[in-house]
Amino acid sequence: MEILYFDCSSGISGNMTLGALLEIVGNEDYLLNELKKLNIDGYKIEISKKIKNGITGTYVDVILENEHNHEHSHEHEHGHEHIHAHEVHHEHRNLNDVNTIIDNSEIDEKSKELAKRIFLRVAKAESKVHNKPIEEVHFHEVGAIDSIIDIVGTAILINKINPDKIVSSIVNDGYGFIECAHGKMSVPVPATSEIFANSNVKFRQIDIDTELVTPTGAAIIAELAEEFTTLPAMVTQKIGWGAGSKDLKIPNVLKVYYGKIEKVNEDFIVMETNIDDTAGEIFGYVSEKLFENGALDVFFTPIFMKKNRPAYRLTVACRSEDLYKLQKIIFRETTTIGIRYRYEYRTELEREELEIDTKYNKLKVKKVKNNGETYIYPEYESMKKIAEENDIPLKELYKLNELKEV
Repeated sequence: MEILYFDCSSGISGNMTLGALLEIVGNEDYLLNELKKLNIDGYKIEISKKIKNGITGTYVDVILENEHNHEHSHEHEHGHEHIHAHEVHHEHRNLNDVNTIIDNSEIDEKSKELAKRIFLRVAKAESKVHNKPIEEVHFHEVGAIDSIIDIVGTAILINKINPDKIVSSIVNDGYGFIECAHGKMSVPVPATSEIFANSNVKFRQIDIDTELVTPTGAAIIAELAEEFTTLPAMVTQKIGWGAGSKDLKIPNVLKVYYGKIEKVNEDFIVMETNIDDTAGEIFGYVSEKLFENGALDVFFTPIFMKKNRPAYRLTVACRSEDLYKLQKIIFRETTTIGIRYRYEYRTELEREELEIDTKYNKLKVKKVKNNGETYIYPEYESMKKIAEENDIPLKELYKLNELKEV
């Protein structure tokens, strides 16, 4: 399984993300040619190397050309975006304008959808902060060309790398105050705080007196990362270093690992509860309900509980996303007041469902592969139907030659 791991120990911004991902992709022309498909002008991109506390990283700078044809370096990460975005007066775009630019481009559909989801996170945050409907928000930062480049460029590079999983460290932000279009603001700035509040991002403040996470960076990591934890056991194949514009007492870089981890079924859960005061009919009903709602397996085991009472242990296997839904069914439909659960590993064989021709009729089967060998297992309901239609003992159908053919 291929994985990207974002080390956000020095925060994250849009162009730091671009710099790090560019080093992993290793092809600047690919990004620049894809971005031309946006069909917007008024900017140019400069890609260079910067040294931060002895570490060399890639620095991506979006340079805006305003109406006076005066070029001004849009050092937009870590606070500068808040100061400069309002200076280019002809850029007043809302979310719909940005989405229209993306939709009308020739960029691939996956990158379009990812970019729009990232923009939506920032738009929702700005809407909350300014107490305006989302369609009325004219962004100080999101509508500007540099943010379009940062977010769409990130989406393009992520889909070029195409990892199976994206994980992040806990995101570090600084403290104190920064200058922005509205005056002084405390760090994390309001939009960043709202993006964090509407996601599963784990973040904290560290002893750096400035902004480390921009709203764009917050939205990117909130959308991309599945979990926020320490570096998992992985074989690293590449590391990308994205440089920021600030000189701090820590290296102002975003470090992104690209590598492989073993694919394990970490989302497999087994639930158990012991029940000694529920009627047998209820157990059958509960079993049906659990299967209908995504349970992978349900079974009952006869047990003896305290005072030698005969009882049943209900065991349910499910995926982690179905845990709470299935627990609600068990609590509602049985008399239990507590459910144990644990995460387990399991080994699954490669399988496919198909229909095979038999001398009686088509039969639904599972074709399973194991260590170079193939097995065919018939589906019970399909076998039962053939047995009844042809008045054949079910056990005879299991001897069909077709079940031995691969």
